[in-house]
Amino acid sequence: MIGNSFSSPTGGPALPELHKRLRWLALFVIAAFALLVGRLWQLQVMRGESYYERTVSNVVKERYLPSVRGKILDANGVALADNRPAFNLYATPKELTPQAKAELERMLGLSDDEIAKIDERLAVGRKRDPKSPILVLEDQGRDRAALVEQARARLPGVEVRHEPYRYYPQGDLAAHLIGYMTQMTAEESDRLTAQGYDVNDLVGRYGLESAWENYLRGKRGVEHYAVDARGQRLDDRTVSSLIHGERVIDPVPGANLILTIDSDLQRLAEKAASRVAAAAVVVVEVKTGKIKAVVSKPSFDPNTMTGHLTHAEYTLLMQDPRKPFIDKALRATYPPGSIFKFVTTLAALEDGQAAEDENMFCTGVYNLSGTKFRCHGTHEKVDLLKAIQKSCDVYFWTLAQRIGLDRIAQVAREYGLGAPTNLGINGDAGGRIPTKQWYDENGRYKIGYAANAAIGQGDVEVTVLQMAMAYAALANGGKLFVPQVVERVESHEGRTIVAYDPKVARTVHAPADAVETWKRGMWLVNNEKGGTAYEHGHSDIVTVIGKTGTGEVKKHYKDRDHTDLEKWNPNASHAWFAGWAPAEDPELAVVVLVEHGGGGGTNAWPIAQKVLDGYFSRKTKDPATPAAPAPKAPGVKR
Repeated sequence: MIGNSFSSPTGGPALPELHKRLRWLALFVIAAFALLVGRLWQLQVMRGESYYERTVSNVVKERYLPSVRGKILDANGVALADNRPAFNLYATPKELTPQAKAELERMLGLSDDEIAKIDERLAVGRKRDPKSPILVLEDQGRDRAALVEQARARLPGVEVRHEPYRYYPQGDLAAHLIGYMTQMTAEESDRLTAQGYDVNDLVGRYGLESAWENYLRGKRGVEHYAVDARGQRLDDRTVSSLIHGERVIDPVPGANLILTIDSDLQRLAEKAASRVAAAAVVVVEVKTGKIKAVVSKPSFDPNTMTGHLTHAEYTLLMQDPRKPFIDKALRATYPPGSIFKFVTTLAALEDGQAAEDENMFCTGVYNLSGTKFRCHGTHEKVDLLKAIQKSCDVYFWTLAQRIGLDRIAQVAREYGLGAPTNLGINGDAGGRIPTKQWYDENGRYKIGYAANAAIGQGDVEVTVLQMAMAYAALANGGKLFVPQVVERVESHEGRTIVAYDPKVARTVHAPADAVETWKRGMWLVNNEKGGTAYEHGHSDIVTVIGKTGTGEVKKHYKDRDHTDLEKWNPNASHAWFAGWAPAEDPELAVVVLVEHGGGGGTNAWPIAQKVLDGYFSRKTKDPATPAAPAPKAPGVKR
């Protein structure tokens, strides 16, 4: 039969089974298509934005734009800290291969110090963000930059950026005051980045660079750009389609500091101090408390400290027994010696325990309860003025027993001695003015301690800056100023952000006649034969009055030769001079310390004389400035 020709081999009908299979196939295709459509809908609609952002993040990069740091200028606009263009080398830790790093070292001929620095910086980068470039070497010069650019294909993860770089056009001038900058370390990166720093930022480490960091640093900008699979930048049109919002946020420059410092006077003071191995000089404007010059010697070059200091150079600085990193003007404390005697003089005169014409006899020895104190000379019959002129210790030991230790401490503290000046730079140490209570808490008070304190010895310790402010207060009628070194802060456009007026910490109400007695004694020191300063130089340019001092030190070294410094004996006393000029209308107070310099008249006064003579000779060349009057005694009673 014809119908049987379409039968299955078993004799049953085949068509229904075929239809069934086709239906299942159709259902499978529809289901697969539905799943595909659903997945596409999920990717495009539900997760489209997420995947788009992920895709964009692979091609869109973010680069911080460094701000231009504010300048530090002297009172006349001379730049002490500025910025210049530099080629900086960056590396991305995740992309930099060992082979590329080795090639970079070979190609540039890097030193061991430079290689160690790169390793240190890469460690910081791996900790923060291994996918982001990190600054590894600053200020590499045009030749090195060109070599890197030419070899970019062999140096994955390495790039050169042209950026502003901090430099100090006056070299080591006022280095302790200005300070320097360095990169952040791995240990401090978390703390500083939390404060808004980028891991590539340099940070102020010392002096004004550190203390005024918030004003100087400015605010960094940011640039968004896109790259292809090879890391090459895409064109602006493509970038615009990928990046929404601002592509570039410009950095905000830091503010400029205008100082009270006179760089010419600063240079003069540093040159004057160059004759000794270690010293400090502070020059203060008597009527305002403004610091015009501040020297700490030995010093350092902040240009070297900011990025170029080798391990050998750093070791040499750290091993120098004169400790060049310690600010000897603001932070280090010393026994002031006889320049402290103004405290004893004023206390005794105010209490009625001394008189200008009271005579005492100096045999060179003072016997106190069986203990012999030896004066530096045998002055025989001296009154108070002669005792100041010749720095007779016997006279002041006698006054100390009349007024006591605590009275000496009281007057010293009224003049700001033994306490921070609140300058706010480099630690601004306090020092020490001992009292009976202090000795009771640290041992046992002995009667001889008052004698030591009366002549600025024993446990009395002050800073050079404290003494400068105290002598300025003596000169101006009792106004103890807070020392000022920043005149104003300006924007990069020259707009004044904040201006600082002179600030009086307190007014010392010492009896005028007592202060005049001390001044007359100072006049004799500098202007009459027999004065401890007069014997070592006399100014014919301006009338200077002052006091020399010798601060005794504990013996530290049995063999001084191992210090390898001809001019520096660590067992010698400290040399001091404190005074002002002109005598009758004071303008500048100057205090000089020569560390381990011996006699104040021999080594400290000549430095002060050069500073004052240089400053006032420069002033007299100005036709508008009258010449200083000839020296004359301010009513000295003989």
